[in-house]
Amino acid sequence: MTRFTRAGAVVGALALVASLALTGCGDEKKPEFVGGTSPADAGAEAGSSAPSAPATPSAPSGPTLTLSPADGTKGRPVSTEISAKLPNGGKVSAVTLTADGGGSVEGKLRTDGSAWVPSAPLKFGTRYTATVTANGSDGTSSRGTSSFTTMAKPKSTIGSGLYLFDDKSYGVAMPVVTEFHPGIPKKDRAAVQKRMFVRTDPPQPGAWHWVDNGTQAYYRAPEYWKPGTTISVRIALAGMPLSNGKYGDMDRKATAKIGRSFEMKVDNANKKMLVYENGALVRTIPVSLGKKSTPSSSGTMVVMEKKEATTFDTRDDPDPANRYVTDIQFAQRLTWGGEYIHAAPWSEHVQGRQNVSHGCVNVSMLNARWLFEKTRIGDPITVKGTERKIAAGNGWTAWSLSWSAFIKGSALPVPKGGAGPAL
Repeated sequence: MTRFTRAGAVVGALALVASLALTGCGDEKKPEFVGGTSPADAGAEAGSSAPSAPATPSAPSGPTLTLSPADGTKGRPVSTEISAKLPNGGKVSAVTLTADGGGSVEGKLRTDGSAWVPSAPLKFGTRYTATVTANGSDGTSSRGTSSFTTMAKPKSTIGSGLYLFDDKSYGVAMPVVTEFHPGIPKKDRAAVQKRMFVRTDPPQPGAWHWVDNGTQAYYRAPEYWKPGTTISVRIALAGMPLSNGKYGDMDRKATAKIGRSFEMKVDNANKKMLVYENGALVRTIPVSLGKKSTPSSSGTMVVMEKKEATTFDTRDDPDPANRYVTDIQFAQRLTWGGEYIHAAPWSEHVQGRQNVSHGCVNVSMLNARWLFEKTRIGDPITVKGTERKIAAGNGWTAWSLSWSAFIKGSALPVPKGGAGPAL
């Protein structure tokens, strides 16, 4: 007894999958996001820049650098980066950015050397002075200076979200998930993607993938994350201008850990779940999946939320046959449409033999408790052999595509094996 049909399922306040007609068996999800930093409270003026200028810079011996923003520019976004037109073979050796009244801004060079990125949003309506020094391959040095003023605070912003929290430990299939409302227009996605920074330790290449309507973007590696990986993310969109007249609302940052490997694999053919921990089979669990009229989704999903006790209330379903109110234990959400792994004592007598649910993965009370105590957010579950495939965006569906298909959703070119960190 675990699924309902609800057209236009809403993902919290952002209504991210409102266009999907989904099936499910539980409550609607209101997302919680990592906190953000706006230009008003960024505190970017504290600290030293990176790379920093020499304490006693030598006189430049090469041509003067031309900087961007150009000297005297006004109305610059607070997402502005500093770049320079370099002499042949030149490389930036130092950047400083200071605000009027003092205080240097921290920042880092992009790994490709194309620009220097402040580590926090600049402040609105503030004058800054940038100085860039570059060393030429012939031993000469060049320098350029530019002063510019940032724009006033915009009135129209996009909503954004990041599903990753500091000091949390996630499963090996946890994608970096960003959300936007309204969605990012196609023409803006490359520029936005350039401001979404991910770094992993140990290093693992990765890529971004946008869903069609631009309301979600996922970041993942070609394979599941290595256990023990640290993921550091900055979604640096505060004050970034978009073509629809809106601006990014804030920067969001998080650093999280990936724990041990824990995978669940469900086969409709034998109606069993095989559970693997660190690659070893640790349990075989009989299941009951969705009956033919309300089938479970095939594909790779991840655990998005866990509730030890909840109530599935589907009385608003348009089909009277799918309306019910049921108390549920050990529920683990897999889709926004309402598919869960959960305890189903009423179907224990057919688990492993027959599908009777409304789309969820039914397991016994004993097995549901065991799974609930073992899993964490981001653990993968792969279901195969059912009558329907998981819909893109119905949950964190980053792993429902092959790597070659996944990178086609990037707004920027992706090397075959994935890209390294941009910062």
